[in-house]
Parts: sequence; C-alpha cells; structure tokens
Amino acid sequence: MKLDKNSYGTILFVWALNALIFALVCLLTDWVWVRILVGAIFLVWTVLCTIFFRVPVRSGPGDGRILTSVADGEIVLIDKSYEQEFLKQECIRISVYMDFFDVHANFWPVSGEVVYCNYHPGRHKLAFLPKSSELNEHATTVIRSEAGPEILFKQIAGAFARRVVSYAKIGLPVKAGEQCGIIKLGSRIDYFLPVTAKIMVEEGQRVRAVETIIAEL
Repeated sequence: MKLDKNSYGTILFVWALNALIFALVCLLTDWVWVRILVGAIFLVWTVLCTIFFRVPVRSGPGDGRILTSVADGEIVLIDKSYEQEFLKQECIRISVYMDFFDVHANFWPVSGEVVYCNYHPGRHKLAFLPKSSELNEHATTVIRSEAGPEILFKQIAGAFARRVVSYAKIGLPVKAGEQCGIIKLGSRIDYFLPVTAKIMVEEGQRVRAVETIIAEL
C-alpha cells in the first residue's frame, strides 16, 4: 500500500496536531490512566486518518472500450439525464457513493485523452443527495476514449470533504486503472455515458475501483 502523493502535508498536519494535543494533556494532568486513554484514542484516530489516504495497487480489465469504476463505493443511481456542461446531450448517469471507510483515491475509468476538465467551487451538502452533483464542490473531466465515445465523470465533495484533487489536464493521455486524483472524506462520483453504452452494473451494487466494469462503450 502507498499513500496519495498530494496528501503528505495533510497527514503530517494530522500527526503533528494530535501529538500537540496529547502533549498538552500530559502537561495538564498527572493521571496516568487519562494519558493512556487520550493517547490511545488519538493514536487510533491518527492511524485511521493516515489509512484514509491509501492508494491500493490494483489491476483490472479497463481499456479504450471497457469502462471501469473510478472509485470504491455503492451504485446509488442509474438514470437518464441531460448533461449540460460539456457533452450537451442525453446521457446515462451513474452515481457511486463513497462512505468514510471506502478508498478515496480515484482512478481513470478508460484509456484515451482528456479533452475537457474544470474545477467548480461549491457547497458541501450530503454527497448522496441528487442536487450535490450540481451544487457541491466538484471537478469535471471528459475523456475521449480510444474507442471513440466521450465520457464525462465528476468527482464530487460531500458534507465532510473539503478538497477535490484531479490530475486531469487537457491533452493528457490517460490509461485505465492509473490514479487520477483523490477526494478527501465522504464523497461521490457521477458518470455521464453515451446512451448506446452497455451498462454492466445495477443500483445497490458495491463496486471496486479499477476492478469493477461499469460499462462497455
């Protein structure tokens, strides 16, 4: 397991803050059991925060035609929706919700080239709410797949997420299964796919980044 390269500063801050709080507790009390209890709580919390930024090493079937999951989580929505930011057409929308315990590193879903990317500051409503796709902080990326069709996905921050990191740049060639960013704390991914795509998942299904096939283009 490795850690997200953009999260070293956050991890260091968490460790330093918890160490400072523990030191203050030790200065304020001589009770050994209080020191042990507080130390154990903050140690567990610090380790959990560190593990949150893990980037698993995985391999999957994704290529220029097979689209795999960007993130770990649960399929909470599959419907048809008009995509108005870039594609400007009716699409199949698929939403994956990530809870606190899911891996929050994100991975390119298909091989191709980035033709559009844009960061949108916004609110921090609960990520599973339908309106969060438009109102919450999010990053939009469009990939022209090697097979031809363009697919759009959004990395959407949730109620507790405070930063969306995307590696997308216009003209960047991308390979399915490589890391494309991270969302820090509970969040969501929305896909907008061509109506001709063959959907391979269903609502309520658990998916794993890189490994689960979402659709065939």
